[in-house]
Amino acid sequence: MIRKTTGFTAIIAAITLTILAGAEGSGANAQVAAHATDQNATEAQLTEEVVPVFVEKPVVQELPGDAELPAENSTDSTSSASSLRELVSTIPTAGQLSDELHCLAGAVYFEARGEPLEGQLAVAQVIVNRAEDRRFPSSYCGVVYQRSQFSFVKGGRMPKVRTGSAAWKRAEAIARIAHRGLWDSKAGDALFFHANYVRPRWSHRKVALATIDTHVFYR
Repeated sequence: MIRKTTGFTAIIAAITLTILAGAEGSGANAQVAAHATDQNATEAQLTEEVVPVFVEKPVVQELPGDAELPAENSTDSTSSASSLRELVSTIPTAGQLSDELHCLAGAVYFEARGEPLEGQLAVAQVIVNRAEDRRFPSSYCGVVYQRSQFSFVKGGRMPKVRTGSAAWKRAEAIARIAHRGLWDSKAGDALFFHANYVRPRWSHRKVALATIDTHVFYR
């Protein structure tokens, strides 16, 4: 009887050891699985952080010669130019102007091409100021073609420009300078001007700011 009990006990012990071994094996497998899961998550995180995601969207760039000058050019020119004439000589005029800058340069060309550069810039400045004033059209072309404002405009059209002339190249450069505000004009915030050999009725109601060659500028 004692031997039977002992044998039965041995069998029970053997079964218990087998179950425990299986449990330990399962625990080890669970630890391995958990480690693999953590490693996969870490790799996924690193992949998300290291690999760039490219999103397709339209890239808008200025067309060559279209109104604006590169910011670095304007800064360098403004800081290094000792005179307006020197600044004009550094402004590139290659390429086609936008419609708005063509209107601005055209007004300079027809209104002030015989004036010194300061006078040309002052005329351009008046147009820029008007476009920024709510009492006038909000674009350069709107200001230039506003009825009964500029005598060179006939039938709502601008005369033909001699685009190959030096006068036009200067007008282009002056338009770009005024548009970007690269040089302070003596006209300041003027909104009106007239030739000094005439005396419009409205002039006595305005504040005269400057006389540059043959033009008087008012606020």
